[in-house]
Amino acid sequence: MSATVNVEQWVAMFQQIGLNEAQMQQWHEIFEANHPEAHGAFLNWLGMPQEQITQVRQHSASKNW
Repeated sequence: MSATVNVEQWVAMFQQIGLNEAQMQQWHEIFEANHPEAHGAFLNWLGMPQEQITQVRQHSASKNW
């Protein structure tokens, strides 16, 4: 058992509880709106490359919750 979780594993867990792509995007948008620094730290923890983190955060920030 690994002490870390990667993006693919996290997405698989979301899918296991029934979240679709739109719901996962909404989760990112709410996370970014309410806790932007923690959202970035979480994406980094998942091992996401910095360029992808920037893209996810910019896209997520374009929504207002």
